Amino acid sequence: MSFRVLNMSLAADSLWETEKIGVAITAACVVMVLFNRMHRYIPCLKCWTKDAEGTEVERTVVRYMPESIDKLLSITGFDKNELKTLYRNFKNECPTGVVNEEKFKSIYCQFFPNGDADMYAHHVFRAFDQQEEGYVNFEEFAIGLSSLLRGSLADRLHWTFRLYDINHDGFITKEEMIDILKSIYLMLGKFVDPAVTEESYIVHAEKIFTQLDLNQDGIVTMDEFCETCAKDESIIHSMSIFDKAM
Repeated sequence: MSFRVLNMSLAADSLWETEKIGVAITAACVVMVLFNRMHRYIPCLKCWTKDAEGTEVERTVVRYMPESIDKLLSITGFDKNELKTLYRNFKNECPTGVVNEEKFKSIYCQFFPNGDADMYAHHVFRAFDQQEEGYVNFEEFAIGLSSLLRGSLADRLHWTFRLYDINHDGFITKEEMIDILKSIYLMLGKFVDPAVTEESYIVHAEKIFTQLDLNQDGIVTMDEFCETCAKDESIIHSMSIFDKAM
């Protein structure tokens, strides 16, 4: 993954020249962590936690068995061989059939040792956790990945909207935009130039929100989000990273 985008100034003339940091990082990291390197990192996804004394203890294990491959063929863009490969890696390395948020965060932290990826990983995890159960099963993983790797530009923008719509009420508020931008900057750590201050990411988020909120009613709808992004060449280019991810 190129870090050229990380050196862009917040003062750039094009608003989306800086916002594409978020979209590009979303694209690169989701694919890299959840697919290309999944088989290397999921062995650590065991259902352990720590008690009050800090001792690791095994907790109640959530086990999940996916439905038939035929159903997934009908609702994803993957063929049978791709689904079998995905499931084999997922099941072999995660026997319970689910990935929990705690370990999902630990994966992200390995890729961003100079920053704090915890908050951003939480948002990405929730975007995949369609049922909001606190874990991602294979169907959710495959469906989300299919939207990104096999979906149209609209499919990819819909998934990204879900990432920004933190409480999943169908709208993006200015506060949610600020939270996402903050999490991105925290994750990038020292790679952000100029250095991030609370004022800088708030100002950046407010500028982005103003451009997205076409009717200036204080919320951004799915239609507004997609309409604005679909007209921006830098966003389209950032999304194209998915075309060669698998």
